[in-house]
Amino acid sequence: MALFEAIQKALMAGLGMQERLKELVDELIKKGELSKSQGAKLIKGWSDKAGKTREEFDKNITDLINKTLEKINIPTRDEVEKLNRKIQSLSIRLKKLEEQKTD
Repeated sequence: MALFEAIQKALMAGLGMQERLKELVDELIKKGELSKSQGAKLIKGWSDKAGKTREEFDKNITDLINKTLEKINIPTRDEVEKLNRKIQSLSIRLKKLEEQKTD
């Protein structure tokens, strides 16, 4: 759970930063140090950059998890589904063979 908790804290910190930036921009607008359009551009620029950073973060975490699962040899969902289909197929074949044997 340590990895999950670290990810959750990082995301919450990011959300907190965004809220603090908005508050700071609002305060600067009230003081007349920024126009509304300048504040909006600043927030949009930060949000765009934060979105790209989040996408990179998500990709890095996904890659890290996949590599870790590979190293500890845990099957992927696709591998498990493939095995399930094979088991179903073999079960059907076995049932048919059992039916032929009883006939």
